[in-house]
Amino acid sequence: MNSLRRVLLKSAGASGTFGLLIAAGLLKPTRVLANDWNRAAFTAATTSDAMKAYGTPNPVDHREILISAAEIAENGAQVPIEVHSRIPGSQTIAVFVDRNPMPLAASMSFANGALPYVRLQLKMAETSRVRAVVRTADGKAYHASREIKVTLGGCGG
Repeated sequence: MNSLRRVLLKSAGASGTFGLLIAAGLLKPTRVLANDWNRAAFTAATTSDAMKAYGTPNPVDHREILISAAEIAENGAQVPIEVHSRIPGSQTIAVFVDRNPMPLAASMSFANGALPYVRLQLKMAETSRVRAVVRTADGKAYHASREIKVTLGGCGG
C-alpha cells in the first residue's frame, strides 16, 4: 500500500513540475516539433519547387538507392514502398511523388550509424514517378526514381 502511495505522489509531483515549466514558458515542446517541419517543401505544388524548397534542386542519379514497390498498385490510397540507401553517410531520405497535388510525401532523418531504410504507405493520385532523394553528411544529394502505375486514385487533386 505504501509503495503504491509513493508512486502516485512521485507521479503527481513530476506532472505538476512539468505543468509549471510549461506554464512559465521554460519548456516548449511544440516549438521543438515545429522546427523539423519544412512548410515550403511540403506545400509546394510541383516536384521541382518541392525539391528546391527541400534543398536538393539537382540531385545526382545513384544506383545505391533502392526503391522496392509493386509495378502496379491497385489502390492509390495505399501504395507500399521501401527505400534503402547504401550510400555511405546517408542522413536523410525524402520521397517525392511527381503527380500528386503536393509532391513531397515524406522526409526522414537518420542519426549517425542508423540504417537508412524506410517502409511507407504512400497515397498516390494517379500513375506517377516516385523519387527517393538521399542527402549525405557532406551535403551532397542523390536520387533514384521508379514509375508506379495506379489503377484507382487515392488522393484528390
